[in-house]
Amino acid sequence: MAIGPRLELRQGQGLVITPQLQQAIKLLQLSNVELEEYVETELEKNPLLSRVDADGDGEAAAPEASTPDADYEQGQAAEADMDVRHDDLYDGASPGDRSTGDAGDAAQAESAGGAIDWSRARSGGSFDTDGEGFEDRLVHEKTLGDHLHDQLAVAGLSGAERAVATVLIDAVDEGGYLRADLVEIAERLGCDLSLIETVLTCLQGFEPTGVFARDVAECLMLQLKERNRYDPAMAALLANLELLARRDMAGLKAACEVDDEDLKDMIGELKALTPRPGACFGGEPMAPITPDVFVREGAGGVWHVELNGDTLPRLLVDQRYHARVAGGARSDQDKMFVSECLAQANWLIRSLDQRAKTVLKVASEIVRQQDAFLAFGIEHLRPLNLKTVADAISMHESTVSRVTSNKYLATPRGMFELKFFFTASIASSSGGEAHSAEAVRHKIKWMIEAERAADAVLSDDAIVEILKEAGVDIARRTVAKYREAMRIPSSVERRRLLKVAS
Repeated sequence: MAIGPRLELRQGQGLVITPQLQQAIKLLQLSNVELEEYVETELEKNPLLSRVDADGDGEAAAPEASTPDADYEQGQAAEADMDVRHDDLYDGASPGDRSTGDAGDAAQAESAGGAIDWSRARSGGSFDTDGEGFEDRLVHEKTLGDHLHDQLAVAGLSGAERAVATVLIDAVDEGGYLRADLVEIAERLGCDLSLIETVLTCLQGFEPTGVFARDVAECLMLQLKERNRYDPAMAALLANLELLARRDMAGLKAACEVDDEDLKDMIGELKALTPRPGACFGGEPMAPITPDVFVREGAGGVWHVELNGDTLPRLLVDQRYHARVAGGARSDQDKMFVSECLAQANWLIRSLDQRAKTVLKVASEIVRQQDAFLAFGIEHLRPLNLKTVADAISMHESTVSRVTSNKYLATPRGMFELKFFFTASIASSSGGEAHSAEAVRHKIKWMIEAERAADAVLSDDAIVEILKEAGVDIARRTVAKYREAMRIPSSVERRRLLKVAS
């Protein structure tokens, strides 16, 4: 067999990720703050781009400018309203439910019967592609919130407890203090105050020690408890910090019932503590979060979903300036520069429009799926994953994943990241609708708490059988995992404790 160079012609198929498609993918996963920074950069680089103010006028007079609205008016448009009612929560939506009509406002959708159609739909770039490995990774210094969320991921909390913990973490300031009223959070989430307090107690065990304190005294108390130095004298000192601030040593000695030497040692221990445990983490002070999507309840139990117009960049292409610059271009290099600027400007506007429609579409489906949570509270979160949402709106899972990152939904129950609404599920033994892992955990906890005598203690196998009779298909090892995550002893240990107590 001869060995040597030769020419071969081969035909194949492959996915080519163009720079423009990379840009579209990048825009989809940016937060509204990062998107604004990106748009500002493009405005500086591209002389043909101009911003549209609130009145619809550009920064420069451009009566012949091309806008997304003009593009929509020139092409075909589809309109659809999505209404989500409390009584049709579990009704599915199929592609056949969609209808077309006159062009409407792309920044708003109202949901009916679970069907979703989209206003001002047009052809153009699509985000429904994977493109793994091409998106830019944002590198930043780890913040206190990142650190707390990392610990939450391995804390072993149940679904409802984890959801409450997410809300509490979002309420922690840069110093590590909890700036929220527990009663208000309980009312907003529709759960008992005892659940909020239980979760807070768990979170106060996170590092750095002292986080989730509601005042300086509580912050110092948590640190003293970790050092096993919290005694009645220290408790009295923390209860009278105003005397320490006034240097009223006589008053402190009387309140703590200690002598001068003990008081000096106690004050020295306080000075060794950290009044701002979150200060060791980098980053700027946490800025208020601006929601990307608003959800409000309308008449008849209808949830209205609309984009936050303040976070949507409004751009146009200045065609008059383009005509003047293109007419004055003499060299091939100048003509190519003007042509590239025009193409980039048009693509950016189309990409921003596609991003807005995609975010709205995903958020609307999440609202439809989690209507029970919005209506009745956190205990009614439905099992939900990326595939369910992706299949319902005919998108790729990776697209839904990007949309739910760094996007926030403002609801009557507060503001939540879109990822908040995704919870695990457990299959039904009767072939019916799946049960949320959160609900199953609560059932297990309730059964164990109902044990009143040693001979009534339920083994993990007994719990499995009871749950299967209730329609929950669950394995014994899963019951054991949930029980251990809730820090509940085994049946042997519980039986021993009940015998001792009796």
